[in-house]
Amino acid sequence: MNKILLAFIFSISLFSNSALAASQTLKATVNGMVCAFCAQGIEKKIRALSQTQDVYVNLKQRIVAVELKAGQALSNDTLKDLIKDAGYDVTAIELSEHPVAHIKAELEAK
Repeated sequence: MNKILLAFIFSISLFSNSALAASQTLKATVNGMVCAFCAQGIEKKIRALSQTQDVYVNLKQRIVAVELKAGQALSNDTLKDLIKDAGYDVTAIELSEHPVAHIKAELEAK
């Protein structure tokens, strides 16, 4: 019985550690982006961060999605400040469990 309990606890521990190491995606709603140059500027600034795995900017939907590398973090305030410094207004930031590729496909299907 103790071996089963230990095996159960060990498997839970492995699962929770892998869940913590999974990448996260921050999805920001941004006002003021009107052209491809706007999108390119924001994307370049965000890609320069060491935490960044992938970035997607959708002008039509006013979305900037930032996928972080596994185990990395980026605060909402840091992302907001970075976008604000580029000259744009962030109206909302939400955490998504989906990678950038999924968000891109979803937004482009609309």
